[in-house]
Amino acid sequence: MKPHFAMMAGYNAWCNERIYDVAAQLSDADYRADRGAFFKSVHGTLNHLLVTDRIWLKRFTGQGEAPNRLDAILFENFDDLRNARRKEDERIVAYIGSLSEADLADRIRYKTITNPAEIEQPLAPALAHLFNHQTHHRGQVHGLLTGFGLDAPSLDLILFQRQTGMGLA
Repeated sequence: MKPHFAMMAGYNAWCNERIYDVAAQLSDADYRADRGAFFKSVHGTLNHLLVTDRIWLKRFTGQGEAPNRLDAILFENFDDLRNARRKEDERIVAYIGSLSEADLADRIRYKTITNPAEIEQPLAPALAHLFNHQTHHRGQVHGLLTGFGLDAPSLDLILFQRQTGMGLA
């Protein structure tokens, strides 16, 4: 199971870099424009993804900052947000690299934010959620970028696998 999560961590970082490359082409007004997405704008959605990754990594590791709102804006400036995204992706890759198969079978306990409750579950399904959540909201950003007429990149997992060799062995 660990090779799967290592691939997903690499894929996640690869996708984020590709999305940020295109988002960097937006004017500030378009970047912040409320386009009806769940977190309104490209700016709001990219911040949300960083927020939730920090929340989950705090749950997994006990380290780092964990915002208490899912709609928190951690960085107003695009470049600062992008730098923080890169660091968070490095942190995710390192965390996954540190896990053993036994760790993946362990259980974690955490408190939810939206409807506070204590949850206990195996680590592996929570990691699956982390990566699925990224894919979901990145897809929204992808749609917003194409709505602005930009040529948003392919984020297909198979393309990542072909480019990196991960998941093809």
